[in-house]
Amino acid sequence: MDPDALAKAFVEHYYSTFDTNRGGLANLYQEGSMLTFEGQKIQGASNIVAKLNSLPFQQCHHSISTVDCQPSGVNAGMLVFVSGNLQLAGEQHTLKFSQMFHLIPTPQGSYYVLNDIFRLNYA
Repeated sequence: MDPDALAKAFVEHYYSTFDTNRGGLANLYQEGSMLTFEGQKIQGASNIVAKLNSLPFQQCHHSISTVDCQPSGVNAGMLVFVSGNLQLAGEQHTLKFSQMFHLIPTPQGSYYVLNDIFRLNYA
């Protein structure tokens, strides 16, 4: 599959799942995976999902502005960089965010997230 198409498909799946069922993201991570969320480092699939489920909002919608990807050279992995807007339920204004994923192929032919870095972008 074309790397750009793969990155776009991953991003659509990730944010659609995040917006509707955060717990469903667990199968995208493994125990060696790490999330850095606003500077806080969390390791392991169960800990990452626990962090995402503990965020102080239940409903949100991500609007993606850009998706950039590069082959990482490590085990045929991919780096995916995303920027966009985050709309929280009941809030008038959107928040700008950036997120980077390091995707690693699995023996089954899919990918998992080894590294995930998320930041809100304040003007």
